[in-house]
Amino acid sequence: MKLKLIFNITFFIISFFTFSQESVPFTNYSRFSIKTKKDTIDFVVADTNLNSKKPILLFCQGSQPLPLFMDFNQNQIVPVSLSNFDIDKLNEKYHTVVISMPHTPLIVHHSQLNEQYNYITDTTNPYSYSVDYLLADYSENYVRRANEVLHFLKKQKWVDNQKLVVMGHSQGARIALELAASNKNITKLGLFGYNPNGRIDKSIRFARKTAEKGLITWHEADSMQNAEIDLYKMVWNSDSVKNHPSLVSWKSFSKSTMSTLAHLKIPVYIAYGSDDITSDLCDLIPIYFVENNKLNYVLKRYPNLEHNFFPVNEKGTVDYENGKWKEVMNSFVEWSEIN
Repeated sequence: MKLKLIFNITFFIISFFTFSQESVPFTNYSRFSIKTKKDTIDFVVADTNLNSKKPILLFCQGSQPLPLFMDFNQNQIVPVSLSNFDIDKLNEKYHTVVISMPHTPLIVHHSQLNEQYNYITDTTNPYSYSVDYLLADYSENYVRRANEVLHFLKKQKWVDNQKLVVMGHSQGARIALELAASNKNITKLGLFGYNPNGRIDKSIRFARKTAEKGLITWHEADSMQNAEIDLYKMVWNSDSVKNHPSLVSWKSFSKSTMSTLAHLKIPVYIAYGSDDITSDLCDLIPIYFVENNKLNYVLKRYPNLEHNFFPVNEKGTVDYENGKWKEVMNSFVEWSEIN
């Protein structure tokens, strides 16, 4: 009886948790796939040499079905999510890891991407996102998938489990925060372009700021804000969500995460651009930290940079040729080594 029980348990594990490993063609990345009962989780390590034992640095991507690599034919496969980072610098201290978006191919031919490099199912419709992706695009799912990956990595001989650093940008910052709150093995957290209050908050503040600049009237601002409130009512209506899968994400990522952040015990590094409306409320975070006696944090505002850390001039024009992501990320890595 005991032998039969052991066999059944073993069979269950083999059936619903398997993995594979291979190199991403024409790159210096190692690709892993974890197959679970719920889905297949693809992720990469930004190295093909996994003989050196180092801690994990996990990057949580922002929103939208952005693939990890673009295929440009003629053996040109280009990384997307980590393309702005100084990978060599990161790899000196860490195994750098990023997880593919749910129901989004790891490698996508450039013809299947819209102008924002998002994966689409119909090349004639730039917003034809997969319904499976839309239904999976919520915080709890991203946290579950990331914990599956971290659980797998913890068992690898080339991983140093004395330290585990997680960072995220934009929507990914919120995921990284919730992940840190759920996983006691995470030792450091980095938040970039973070909004503690979420999407609806940003849209409402945008209407006010636009009116303050005189670009629209206050009557127009009222209309914009009321429209956002009406959208939020739809988000919290279960029937609406059934008919409009994209609302799943709006509901998940419009909730406040300030309390979760304020009660976090591990060191936190928060970086944002002064010209990023998404991150305006980061200025208020120290107030909540004081109330909760949290001292182990860094709050770094970068003047004249926008949401993705590109420079913005006095006319509001973004300089996409001189991005500062490498500078921003390298400062975070240096902090993670010292603190």
